[in-house]
Amino acid sequence: MKAVVMAGGEGTRLRPLTLHLPKPLLPVADQPIMEHVLRLLKRHGLTDTVVTVQYLSALVRDRFGDGGQLGMSLSYAEEEHPLGTAGSVKNAEEQLAGEPFVVISGDALTDIDLTALIGFHRQRGALVTVCLSRVPDPREFGITILGADGRVERFLEKPAWGQVFSDTVNTGIYVMEPEVLDYVDADVPVDWSGDVFPRLLAEGRPVYGYVAEGYWEDVGTHAAYVQAQADVLTGRVAAELDAVEAAPGVWIAKTAQVDMDAVLEGPLYVGEHARIEAGARVGGHTVVGAHTVVDRGAWLERAVVHPHAYVGPGAQVRGGVVGANSTLEPCARVGEGAVLGAGCLLREESSVADGALVYPGKTVEARAHVDQCLIWAPRATASLFGPRGVSGRVATELPLDLVVRLTSAYAGILPCGADVAVARDHSPGAQLIAPVVISALRAAGVDVRDLGQVPVPLARGRAAAGDGGVVVTTTPGVPDSVDIALLDGQGLDLPQSVQRKIDRAVALREFRRAPADRPGRLETVPAAWEAYADRLLAATDSGAEPGRRLKVVVDAAGGSTALVLPAVLGRLGVEALTVNGGLDPQRRTETADERAAALHRLGFLVSRARAAFGVRFDATGERLSLVDERGRVVDGDRALLLMLHLVTAEAGGGRVALPTTGSRAAEQVASRHTARVLWTATAPDALARAVGEAGVVFAGDGEGSFILPRLSPYPDAVAAFVELSRLLARTAGTLSELVARLPRTFVRRRELPADWQDKGRIMRAVAEAVGDRAVDTVDGIRVVESDSRWVLVLPDSSAPSVHLWAEGPDPASVDRLLDEWSAVVGRPAVA
Repeated sequence: MKAVVMAGGEGTRLRPLTLHLPKPLLPVADQPIMEHVLRLLKRHGLTDTVVTVQYLSALVRDRFGDGGQLGMSLSYAEEEHPLGTAGSVKNAEEQLAGEPFVVISGDALTDIDLTALIGFHRQRGALVTVCLSRVPDPREFGITILGADGRVERFLEKPAWGQVFSDTVNTGIYVMEPEVLDYVDADVPVDWSGDVFPRLLAEGRPVYGYVAEGYWEDVGTHAAYVQAQADVLTGRVAAELDAVEAAPGVWIAKTAQVDMDAVLEGPLYVGEHARIEAGARVGGHTVVGAHTVVDRGAWLERAVVHPHAYVGPGAQVRGGVVGANSTLEPCARVGEGAVLGAGCLLREESSVADGALVYPGKTVEARAHVDQCLIWAPRATASLFGPRGVSGRVATELPLDLVVRLTSAYAGILPCGADVAVARDHSPGAQLIAPVVISALRAAGVDVRDLGQVPVPLARGRAAAGDGGVVVTTTPGVPDSVDIALLDGQGLDLPQSVQRKIDRAVALREFRRAPADRPGRLETVPAAWEAYADRLLAATDSGAEPGRRLKVVVDAAGGSTALVLPAVLGRLGVEALTVNGGLDPQRRTETADERAAALHRLGFLVSRARAAFGVRFDATGERLSLVDERGRVVDGDRALLLMLHLVTAEAGGGRVALPTTGSRAAEQVASRHTARVLWTATAPDALARAVGEAGVVFAGDGEGSFILPRLSPYPDAVAAFVELSRLLARTAGTLSELVARLPRTFVRRRELPADWQDKGRIMRAVAEAVGDRAVDTVDGIRVVESDSRWVLVLPDSSAPSVHLWAEGPDPASVDRLLDEWSAVVGRPAVA
């Protein structure tokens, strides 16, 4: 059997180390990652190997040649442009000569038993066998679910936490029969997991998964790269070291020179021709590359020093990486997690802060300090983005320099000369942050329309009129925190794939800058409240009789909706009593208890005024709460069913988009009017994106957010109020009577603590406990019992917790179901 080693990767997340060196050549214990892979292949008898190359391919060829030095036979298949994981192998088809083959990445560190993998493949008679491994955080990989017979049932690439249904991930190691290449088009980008495997599964071809027990690490981040060195030195991964174990865990190459007065604390590795001088201290989990000099009094701890570097007297590297040919002059210091690219020069007493990146060839002058710290979150793969964009307390969790980097990274995904709208609320934090955002956008050559203070739905609409937008609002319930929402050209939150690009650009500090004399233009745009009101009211005017005139009580909550309401209420045809109708900087947000108290006061006013109903807006203008004519609060689930009923009754059907956490009573209500429910994920923008599909007449989330597509494609509380007023005016009966006719719902939610590293195992435990119950994985894992009760298990995307939703015919049955699945979540999965 032959092997294919994928060695075309660029390794952008490992910059600056990979700017002039392809990822497969990055040294781990002073050997290229790919050399560890080739030695593994050789140990399992796979000596005839094709290497696919693309990025800096000449360096890979020069390093390994024909493979003779390793006792192997290597040939190369070059890609003129990236062809994807499957396209790369297709490009090597002639060299495979119609034989079965193993595919393995040349830039992942592993000691997986390939012989056992091949044996499993042959025993099952598989067309493809996918080698799988279990990892704590599966979101950066492709997760896989298997049937009882080991057949692959589903793949999902780089899921969000809500999509995680297992901790079993695709390692990119495969055993394949040659006919699988018939499914791959030549000379075009094709991916195994995204293109080929789904087609094979659809045709029922034998695709199996083999869960390997060995070590596997993608080595995709700086932290993982440093950890890989430690894993080799401690024997966690079986690897061949070209050195002598001079003391337990102390590996020294035969040609290295170590002074008797040097202090060595294993595990560590000293490479060929390296020199450790007297008084130098080399601590645990350190690798000193070939030809490197560690001078007197230098101190290395958990350090990775590439070949041909010089660490001068008194210099220190603790937890950092020093690139090849770099020089640290006396008393220079490199901090924890910092990375120097190749050929850097740190002059005397200079320092590089924790987490800072210094690109190749740079010089840090004497006694200068590089202080461009990365923001290290509790977990290594954390994103800047959460459910409400990028959030944090102003000046501490969200310092202004981070705002500049974030905005600059966002500008980098936009075309030059892009037109971006910027809006904010009336909070002091937003007033501080918004000008910083505007300046950073203009510095990147982006034209800015400053909308000032407007409700979020209006800001989204203005963003859609250009190339995107930035909206700064107060975090609900946290007065000193702000949310920065970055919008795309549709006015929607950026998709996760784009968020990842921005995360990477912020981490690598790769920003676009405009010439100082040609910044982006700035235009201050007056809020067009009348035009907004005209659009809403025109859309609600169907030409039918206006219906009865309603009296309503409107609570603007001192937020930005107060700016819009005067232009709407006077022409809506209702008798309105408005409270809290002025901007109040002291009431820019509220806690749940404060909101409940405000609704109680609203209920009193509604009943006292004999109004038809009351409505209270949130601070951003995206959500509303309802109070009926008796002064009773209509809870979110009931309000959702009410709006669903009214809208679909008038529309005579259509599709409604609801999150999968919602009550299935919605299907009963929708069916009354021949409407159909489209269940979506719970991500903040999932409903808005679903509204773009044909035939969707309504969307809502059960928490006061409603989308009426013919009025606005976004959650818009004013639009929902206008539509509700119109529909109630044309409907017989009071609001409480309409609500009473709706089906009863018993949906309850529970939150359980879960460490980040346990979430994948928890979801696997849930998947294993499903048995023969019906399941859907629109978001998380929703399990349907035989009596139609259901429970949804969903990992939180931004907190160390797991959420459970359940629905049943009565509260007691729902609580029993939550108790049962809480026990599953709390029980560790079987290894």
